[in-house]
Order: sequence, then structure tokens, then C-alpha cells
Amino acid sequence: MSVAENLAEIKENIEQACQRCGRDPNEVSIVAVTKYVSTERAQEALEAGIHNLGENRREGLLEKYEAVGDQATWHFIGTLQSRKVKEVIDYVSMIHSLDRRSLAKEIDKRASAPVPCFVQVNISGEDSKHGLPASEVESFIEAVQDFKQVKIVGLMTMAPHTEDEERLRGVFRQLRALRDRIRDKGYAHAPCEYLSMGMSNDYALAVEEGATHVRLGSCLVGGQ
Repeated sequence: MSVAENLAEIKENIEQACQRCGRDPNEVSIVAVTKYVSTERAQEALEAGIHNLGENRREGLLEKYEAVGDQATWHFIGTLQSRKVKEVIDYVSMIHSLDRRSLAKEIDKRASAPVPCFVQVNISGEDSKHGLPASEVESFIEAVQDFKQVKIVGLMTMAPHTEDEERLRGVFRQLRALRDRIRDKGYAHAPCEYLSMGMSNDYALAVEEGATHVRLGSCLVGGQ
């Protein structure tokens, strides 16, 4: 199927999810995860009306940026090594994977303007997942407050790959509750308004539980 056809179905699913929980669909941003697809497929996503593209590797980001440039808003959604920050920082508008102070320090050093970042949280506790334990998130946010080029706009998590809806909802609800607590602290450097959660297999549930950014690969542009 074309990206446009996939997008129409996804938007309908998001609208229905928003109706079920009393939200405005305009509150939900779709990030097309293009890491496994060609530059041509990424271009097709832009032509379908998607503005946010997500990459998880420097090489993929730079290759696609060279082809489409500022037509897209670029999101870095994978683990970011501190030594790679200098190579991607001028191309990305959001980083979804801030999980350690050394990375925040490098972003602060390399960025010429404040960079919106999501703190990655390992809510599920799975060894295969990156991110901070929920219990360490608030102290981490306090520890990076002196880095003026790091703006913590929200929290991100990757839910378990399961069809158990209650388990998925539990993960999403925990992230939302943590976001709410941090947002209510009123940190100047961490307004923490957003929730980056939900992927191809669970985005409708994530939207029902408060997601503001859903990261969609296989159901939208294809992939592995």
C-alpha cells in the first residue's frame, strides 16, 4: 500500500481513539520512522503530508537529509552515542532518547540553540530496553538543569512487544503519571508537556493513554 493509504487508515484509528478518551486528534503528532526504508519512501511520506521523520542512526539521517533536507522535521529516535552528537546536532529538531548526563553535557556543548529532548524511560524494566528507571528520572532532570541548550519537553518509552492490552496500558499510564508529576514541578528547563509513546502495534492504545507523539514505521512506511 502507498504511504498515503496507510496514513489515511492511521489517522482514522487515531481519531477513533481520541473519541474514546475525549481528546483532540490534533494533539497527536505522527513521526514516520524511516530508518528501514529508502530515501524514496521517505520522500513519499513527505508528499503524503507527513512532516516528522524519525531516524535512529547518523548514517541514515545524513543520507536522507541530503535528499530532502528541511522539507522534514527530523527526530532522532535511537540510542545516541555522545561522540556522535556533533555529527547530528545541526540536523535534528528533537531527540527522543536522552538517558544520561554525559549525553546532555555533549548536547549542551555542541548545540547552538536549545534542543527539545525527551528523557527515555524504561518503564517496563526489560533488559533489552534502554532508558532510565522511573525512580531515577526526577533526579536526572534536576541534574541537567544547568545545561542551557537542553530543554526537556517530555518523556519517551518503548512498551513491551505484546498483545496484552492491560500490560501495555499499564506502561503508558505509568509514563503519563510520571510526566504529570514532573510537569507539575514547574521546572524552567523541563516543561515536560509531551509523551512519546506508541508504535505500529500499539499506537491506538498509547493515544488513549495520552501519547502526543507516536513513532510509526511498519504500519506507515514499511520496514523490517
